[in-house]
Amino acid sequence: MPSQEQKSIAILGSTGSIGVSTLEIVTAFPERYRVVSLTAGSNVSLLLRQIRQFKPEVVAVADESVVQQLRYEMGTEGPTILVGVEGLVSCATHPDAEMVVSAIVGAAGLIPTMAAVRAGKDIALANKEILVAAGELFMTEVARHGVRLIPVDSEHSAIFQSLAGQRGQDVRRLILTASGGPFRNTDLEALRSVSRADALAHPNWEMGQKITIDSATMMNKGLEVIEARWLFNLPAEQIAVHIHPQSIVHSLVEYRDGAVIAQLGVPDMKTPIAYALSWPERLPLKQDPLDLCRCGDLSFTEPDFERFACLDLAYQALKLGGTCPAVMNAANEIAVAAFLHEKIGFLQIPELISQVMKSHHPIAIRELEQVLDADSWGRQQATKLITEGVN
Repeated sequence: MPSQEQKSIAILGSTGSIGVSTLEIVTAFPERYRVVSLTAGSNVSLLLRQIRQFKPEVVAVADESVVQQLRYEMGTEGPTILVGVEGLVSCATHPDAEMVVSAIVGAAGLIPTMAAVRAGKDIALANKEILVAAGELFMTEVARHGVRLIPVDSEHSAIFQSLAGQRGQDVRRLILTASGGPFRNTDLEALRSVSRADALAHPNWEMGQKITIDSATMMNKGLEVIEARWLFNLPAEQIAVHIHPQSIVHSLVEYRDGAVIAQLGVPDMKTPIAYALSWPERLPLKQDPLDLCRCGDLSFTEPDFERFACLDLAYQALKLGGTCPAVMNAANEIAVAAFLHEKIGFLQIPELISQVMKSHHPIAIRELEQVLDADSWGRQQATKLITEGVN
């Protein structure tokens, strides 16, 4: 049996960048954390190493072929291995899990994370698409079940920290910072010839491919605007975005008396992950400290909504509300995958999303099934447009 000091955690998306960083923190603080369940996609070699090191009781994977490979490699000594959505839900609702790290990329994380909330699990949320697609519904369930929801995204963690001890009614606006990715100074016409390799070359952060492309288009920041709207209960008009190439100031809160409180740090996701796991404590991470005397000038500019059309689309989707953000997110996931497979060009990503949004008639969301239907419709519509050729 684990000691009372240990927190039992489930990690949804253990082989992604957030999952790997989370497990590095578990490795550094074995007396604080134990892993009871893991979920992953198709990275069998990494998942096998994680299973052998952390010895989870339950593991869930995407398809049956991965199950067979894992069982062959693990023999009779391994954990219970499950498959598909039901497997994800089982891992997310493991009876011993006190906190679920939701790090599955995209809308795939919605069902298991919602199940975890309804099972009374605290959530360390790294999956912004959940709040994009079903923000009001999800936050209603969080309140109903009295669970603790702590953001892992560096920007939302920064806001969470900057709001500590303050009154919500005193907030004038939230300011999300964005690196601007590799194309913040690129001529608009030159963006038409951007290659897959160009877009994956992020100047500051090491992330998965999908998130890196979202950063290059600034859809990532658009999704974060929608996430912030639901996390912090503020309208879009009170959520701004500033380009901050140095990625030192992770976000800011401006108060009605003119005071601005910000959280600064080196660009490393282990800091917000550790904070979510240990809140309200802070873990003694072995990180290089931020040296303000050596990091140079810190600059801020307003985003160019023409160059970063995806950011504008996200604000539009938030204004339209209902199922529109879910459709926008679904179309973006299909468009990014198509770009990564070199089926469409870089500027066709926002063009495709815009066409899908224009053909959608949003409805109010009252149940999870409506979100799933909107997500499915958005994917089908985007796939159809790619097949026919994006205008």
